[in-house]
Amino acid sequence: MPRGKYVNHKGRNRHFTSPEELEAERKDEEQKKKWRETHAESSSEEEAESDKGSDDSEEESEDDDRKGASAVIDVRNPNRVQKKAFVKAADVDEDDKPQLTRREREQLEKQKAHAAYMKRHAEGKTAQAKADLARLAIIKQHRAEAAARRDAEKKAKDVPKGST
Repeated sequence: MPRGKYVNHKGRNRHFTSPEELEAERKDEEQKKKWRETHAESSSEEEAESDKGSDDSEEESEDDDRKGASAVIDVRNPNRVQKKAFVKAADVDEDDKPQLTRREREQLEKQKAHAAYMKRHAEGKTAQAKADLARLAIIKQHRAEAAARRDAEKKAKDVPKGST
């Protein structure tokens, strides 16, 4: 047993498959293939007899076309949408709106909501707009009081002290 994680193949003896083994494997494969063919013919004959008596011949003929496990298991994916290869000009409606993806729809809704919000904000109907207007009113009041105080101080400086 080699030491370490990986096996090193250098220096080992080579193993070749003998021609007798290859011939035996080929014969086994041929026998298996013949057996499958004979049983497939007999099973298809039995299915043909059962098809004559059944009403669902169309569904079973579809199953006959499929091979392997898909013939036994009927799988239909409801989420899979098969696209039509060709659309006739008569089938196309000119009034149909283009189908948007979920992301595109959400983006349009987001833009519309933002535009509506900005319109209400400009009209002063949103909470943020009311808070901004209240803050502006307080600032105007402080500025008006400061201007009145400066005017009063200016008038007081203009009036001579001795004349009062």
